[in-house]
Amino acid sequence: MSRQIKLIWDFRGPVSAKIAEHHEIHLKEFIVIEKLPLNITGFDIHNEMHATAFMVVTDENMIQVRDALKPHRGEVFSDQ
Repeated sequence: MSRQIKLIWDFRGPVSAKIAEHHEIHLKEFIVIEKLPLNITGFDIHNEMHATAFMVVTDENMIQVRDALKPHRGEVFSDQ
């Protein structure tokens, strides 16, 4: 099984939660348009001034998605 990588986009400021929630919509659209075999996206609200949107990709898709969408960071994904 391929390693899964969580690509993360950080948003800061008083409207960061709304921006992260909206960004997830675009991540889902990208998956459909590019016909990627991915289905894990989401957003997390860390506090009133910081939120993140994320997409989980496999090693095989990571470079394609990274180059197209320019995430701020990534980490190895564990669904536990």
